Amino acid sequence: MLPAFVLEVFEMSKKVAIIMGSDSDWPTVKATCTELNKFGVPYEAHIMSAHRTPAAAAEFARTARSNGFGVIICAAGMAAHLAGAFAANTTLPVIGIPLKGGAMDGLDALLATVQMPSGIPVATVALNGAKNAAVLAVQILAVSDPQLAAKLDTGRTEMVEQIAAKESKLQTEVAAL
Repeated sequence: MLPAFVLEVFEMSKKVAIIMGSDSDWPTVKATCTELNKFGVPYEAHIMSAHRTPAAAAEFARTARSNGFGVIICAAGMAAHLAGAFAANTTLPVIGIPLKGGAMDGLDALLATVQMPSGIPVATVALNGAKNAAVLAVQILAVSDPQLAAKLDTGRTEMVEQIAAKESKLQTEVAAL
């Protein structure tokens, strides 16, 4: 049995930080929270800007590990470089969610998120890929957490069963034509 303080530190490392550049990002980012809730992963959601509140964003990123976070998810639209700004200030895994909108309908956000210099990576999900950002965060945390890994396995099995049921329904409808 591990000492209580070791267990406490282990539990704290499971927390995910969800950062959005604006409150207008919340309707998309909500799916991240919903997915993390399904896995029982604790999180905090905050609004911070790489450009309007750079000191607060940098401080949050620098202290994230000591504050019990294991992964940071950043969602931003247009050419905002929120995920990159966080990645520059932490060695925790950072996942970027580029958001649709603006003159380029998300292409600028996607490029700003994926075009990182060597040594400062940001994992990037699809435009508005809030659910996948949560799943990727869980996968990262599951590397050292067998219970989370088991939940991921169960989720994959459920997906297979759902597709099999849809296939069966389709075949029944096709046969009835």
